[in-house]
Amino acid sequence: MNTTIESILHYVDQKEVVELTRSLIRIQSVYRPKFEGGNEEKVARFIVDYLKNIGLEVYYEEVAPGRPNVIAIYDSGLPGKTLLFEGHTDVVTEGDLDSWTYNPFGGEISNGRIYGRGSCDTKGNLAAAISAVHSLKKSGAAFTGKIILCIPCDEEGMMIGIKDFIRRGWADRVDGAIICEPEENQLCITQKGAMRIVLKTYGKMAHGAMPLTGINPTTRMARLIVELDQLEQIEKERLGEHPYLGWPSITPTIVQAPVKGEPQINVVPAQCMTALDIRTVPGQDHDQLTKEIEDIIERLGKEDPDFKATLDLIENRPWTETPKDHDVVQAVAQAYTQVTGKDPVYNGVPGATDGTFLHLAGVPILTTGAGDRHIPHHADEYVDIDELVETVKIYTLSALNFLK
Repeated sequence: MNTTIESILHYVDQKEVVELTRSLIRIQSVYRPKFEGGNEEKVARFIVDYLKNIGLEVYYEEVAPGRPNVIAIYDSGLPGKTLLFEGHTDVVTEGDLDSWTYNPFGGEISNGRIYGRGSCDTKGNLAAAISAVHSLKKSGAAFTGKIILCIPCDEEGMMIGIKDFIRRGWADRVDGAIICEPEENQLCITQKGAMRIVLKTYGKMAHGAMPLTGINPTTRMARLIVELDQLEQIEKERLGEHPYLGWPSITPTIVQAPVKGEPQINVVPAQCMTALDIRTVPGQDHDQLTKEIEDIIERLGKEDPDFKATLDLIENRPWTETPKDHDVVQAVAQAYTQVTGKDPVYNGVPGATDGTFLHLAGVPILTTGAGDRHIPHHADEYVDIDELVETVKIYTLSALNFLK
């Protein structure tokens, strides 16, 4: 490293990122709409105070009752590009407490790791982004343009936070974004798309002893599921295994009959429902995939006059891909080498992130951060302190590289 880089990284404070991570973990932010305070409000207000104390321009915008976004700006005062760091405040449920060795909301430290819900996904990385901006500010390092910290609610749900952020125009002039998620500091330049589809087949109730007096929607749903399995195989053969994302998939996750009312073993139900979790890779067109499923339904209807089905696309998150030669990827790749002395490892995100919608809004994204990618949502979730400090340094230099 040259002297300038060393002098800037001198301001990276391990104690700050560790204590900030622990503080964020201790403020519960699981979304529990039936319980008072079961939202992101408390942690958001804590973050607002923290960001104001370090001298940033801060905005608090409520997306839904008790569910705010926090936005902070560090402006150089000079014209230039805008870099966005994005890290969400919500975490998933802790689940069965008996499965935890550590208090899920204790922020305990053991053997060089911080334990707790959100330590890895993604309060540790949120703390790293805040600490990186603070390090830059303390160093007085010169840059052009500005940095925006986007800290939304509801990433683990329907992503209403990032959608609101975009709707209010915050993403309009962003030139690149770093999505702060646990990826072992690998540079994830692509991520799978997601489609959530609800299929229903319709029949006629009947006695199980006399099924021909009714119309069985479950056998017809079974035919549809078999056809979807064949469609998945066709897509796999067409596309092959993606080098970073693996295989595309069409997965029935819920099969339910009847859709309403109590099931009974000697009753043919009137309806059957199947939920599909479809994960796509570059090269797949979501509209075309939807049409292919609709074509299957139409064909089965022609083969069986009693086959009636509907398709409802309830969520549509396209895959993303950012070229390696894009400025934001180059900036992070250079920072990774400056910090570690090694070549970066490129990868892809197996699930969707808030970056999905930033990509849709025209913002080039890269996803990286501390944490084992297999640990999120597990009991005894943790992040390694050494890796977290490395992330702060990578974020810090990524900003400088991007905003030269």
